Amino acid sequence: MAYRVLIIGGNGFIGSNLAVYMANLGHEVSSFDIASPREPDPRVHYIQGDFFDDNVLAAAIKDKDVIYHALSTINPGNSNEKYMMGYGRDFIQTVKLFAMLQNTDTKLIFLSSGGTVYGHQDIQPIKEEAVARPINHYGNVKLCIENTLRIFDIQAKSKMTIARISNPYGPGQDYSKGVGFIDAVIKKTLAGEEIEIWGDGEIIRDYIHISDVCRMLAVLADYSGPERIFNIGTSRGTSQNEIIDIMRKIDGNVKFSYRPARSVDVKKLILDNSKIRGLDSTEMKDLEIGIKELYEYQKEKLS
Repeated sequence: MAYRVLIIGGNGFIGSNLAVYMANLGHEVSSFDIASPREPDPRVHYIQGDFFDDNVLAAAIKDKDVIYHALSTINPGNSNEKYMMGYGRDFIQTVKLFAMLQNTDTKLIFLSSGGTVYGHQDIQPIKEEAVARPINHYGNVKLCIENTLRIFDIQAKSKMTIARISNPYGPGQDYSKGVGFIDAVIKKTLAGEEIEIWGDGEIIRDYIHISDVCRMLAVLADYSGPERIFNIGTSRGTSQNEIIDIMRKIDGNVKFSYRPARSVDVKKLILDNSKIRGLDSTEMKDLEIGIKELYEYQKEKLS
């Protein structure tokens, strides 16, 4: 079945990849963002507008079957300084979005952060049922939105789903925006620059290729069961030091240094993906292969 799809935050890393992926599946895709895309796809309809303008937002979501909410004005690294942007803008406007979708047949999929909402957890991989205890404001804003979504879902019987995404990587990411360790390792190596590692390099994350993320998010558009939260990850953890070792096999000119650990970083985070894998059993991209492909992609862009 073809859907009329809207992606809020469609110019971002996940949003832009998801727009093209959904268009490839034959859906009618609209991408909504404040600026024009740098590399538009002819199959995607681009809507330039302000998410924080109620009238503009209401017009953008009208008559859509599926909406992916991928927009955030803060990131894990800057949220402890810019937290009021998260609470005062992202959270409040998203609540308004939920209210606009009451009494409609539109399905909303909120892109949350599996990398930050859980906080420190003893049991790994982490299941969706674990008590979320974020340690930075970025994760807490996401959790506040999740909790409000659940209330709307209960009271208004809306069609809303939460996708807790681990640590995606792939083409189109920009580590300068505060996320993307693999992206930073590859681009800095190609530029001959030093990679800064905050801590001892033993921070463990669940790295997932953007193609796997998009496929899993697309599956959720068709889902109509009782579950409301899905982890989007690989159930496998990899340390930053291991990422450096993989990069060394590809390019021996890796330069890095260790810096003091940051309070915003959880030491270990691996997501249990058994629930989403019950809906999507497609083989996932191997991490070493994904890094090698991304390295070649970035190298080609520089030539």
